[in-house]
Amino acid sequence: MGTKAREIVGVNVDELLKMLKRAYADEWLAYYQYWIGSKVAVGRMRGIIAGELEEHANEELKHAGMLTNRIIILGGTPLISPQELIKESGCGYEAPSDPDTKKLVEQNIKGEHCAIMTYKKILDFINGKDAVTCKIVLEILEEEITHEQDLEAILADMTTPVK
Repeated sequence: MGTKAREIVGVNVDELLKMLKRAYADEWLAYYQYWIGSKVAVGRMRGIIAGELEEHANEELKHAGMLTNRIIILGGTPLISPQELIKESGCGYEAPSDPDTKKLVEQNIKGEHCAIMTYKKILDFINGKDAVTCKIVLEILEEEITHEQDLEAILADMTTPVK
């Protein structure tokens, strides 16, 4: 990373890198959780839910790519092994051991809640100090909030009695 670029970050770069690597680990694990959930889903609204989970998986993978690029620009190295992903994750990985569509939706809402809080914490740390990372994090946060809304709407559709 260039010296001037490091100067304009305005926060402890090592601490920021830790936060970004944690979010990166979360994104990879969220990608896999969504992707495998889309494949094993069974039950009510399976087609709709599997499609939604696969769409979210692709967006989580995109987020991991965005974070990778920023980590490298800041002079860091992305996590390079699956073991590191699990170890460094803030949100963890909840295997879709119950493939029921309602359970999968609930499980992924929980993951989105954690992701939203992760990005809020990063924003609180960098806000007004690192415009480049802020732009990236805001874009990811906006998509995570949309994921939460999508999943909560699906859950409401699944649980609202038909009249």
